[in-house]
Amino acid sequence: MTFHAAPSDGPIEAAQRSPMRRGACPSLSAPMMTGDGLLARLRPEKPGFALRELMEIADAAAVCGNGILEITARGNLQIRGLTAQSVPVLSQKIADAGIAIAQGLAIETPPLAGLDPADIADAVSMAERLHMAVSAHQPPLALAPKLSVIVDGGGQVNLGAVTADIRLRAVRINDEVYWLLSLAGTEITASRIAVLEDAAVVPAAMDILKNLAAIGRDARARDIVGAVATRWASAFDLDAIPPQMAAPSSAGIHDLGNECCILGIGLPFGQIHARALCTLLEALDIVGATEIRLAPGHALMVLGIAQDRIAAAQALALGHGLRAFPRDPRNHIAACAGLGACASARIDTRAVAQMLADTAPTLLDGSLTVHVSGCAKGCAKPSASGLTITAAPTGYGLVVNGSASAQPTAYIDENNIRTALAHLDKLVSERKQGGESARSCLTRLGADGIRAAVQQG
Repeated sequence: MTFHAAPSDGPIEAAQRSPMRRGACPSLSAPMMTGDGLLARLRPEKPGFALRELMEIADAAAVCGNGILEITARGNLQIRGLTAQSVPVLSQKIADAGIAIAQGLAIETPPLAGLDPADIADAVSMAERLHMAVSAHQPPLALAPKLSVIVDGGGQVNLGAVTADIRLRAVRINDEVYWLLSLAGTEITASRIAVLEDAAVVPAAMDILKNLAAIGRDARARDIVGAVATRWASAFDLDAIPPQMAAPSSAGIHDLGNECCILGIGLPFGQIHARALCTLLEALDIVGATEIRLAPGHALMVLGIAQDRIAAAQALALGHGLRAFPRDPRNHIAACAGLGACASARIDTRAVAQMLADTAPTLLDGSLTVHVSGCAKGCAKPSASGLTITAAPTGYGLVVNGSASAQPTAYIDENNIRTALAHLDKLVSERKQGGESARSCLTRLGADGIRAAVQQG
């Protein structure tokens, strides 16, 4: 039996009645209801924004929403605090500014694709070919809203840590360029399927997408890994292909050679107010910035600044309270929107995250990501973290080497969180053995040692 929605049941009305939707991907045409209103997520159609374009979006966000902008862990732009009446206005303002927003299947390329001298192949061109094939398919493919494809040219600033349903990475074998096809995961966790010649990439990806569409709108690549793997025979030993090198922190100066430097600026815990963003962009314009590319790790990649002015721009960003250096401890904290912004959140995640950065620097040595989650869903980092701080019925739960939904290792009273974090940081600082990381130390200390530290008076 087929059910049809009433004519008045548009995407905005549906969002307003379904604040707890899972598996949804908010957009201008289908925003998602959150604790502070409707949320829309935008992906630029081209690799980046001109400074003027991003200022136009920030101004529109201030008028149509609550002024809060976010860059997601995947490098998408989110506008918060919208209403059913203001969403069409926002959409029109963006259109009037001549800003093209990507529609349909999310096909992601590295933020510096086309500029990274370590690139093996042109990821942007391959992504465009795949997007054209998807758009031209009739009937249109009905795919899961969160289904994503990564096309990675194999450069240094890569998307190896980003999860995707379909991964295509350029590799060089015997001085020839091929594409490694993997499914369902990051560079490390995804299942390797085949090595493809250039001409076979789009047909192979389309074959997988059509199979997913045939299963239904909830189908994800993890559901067909086994079936796809049995259909492909590779002349290459897939296990012999070296893993992709870990990408450097988005925050900091990226020297691409030939006097070309890119400044990566991270938003503290992924969020900035529209007025603050406009002020920053105006200052970056003065030092020569020409283009902004959104990047994983809640970051902006700033292009166009001359090499002799890049350090001044970096200091300028730090002065605006942003993450501009690889060693900034805030680089290693993942925090969700939190209380007031999300209907599910029960704690002020950003306040806790800043408290963590201020009181527990030993924990933030880069060996683990500390995840601060407003509820058990763990949206900011669904996978396990070295340390997770999550909401509990009477305060906070502390999970070691687990996700926000795991059973906490210890519970902390809501009035004692700062003291507990300070005690835990001191314990790790005192117990770390020579060369040992914070993650290894926490694992070695175990549940009993950690519980004793955070629950002491």
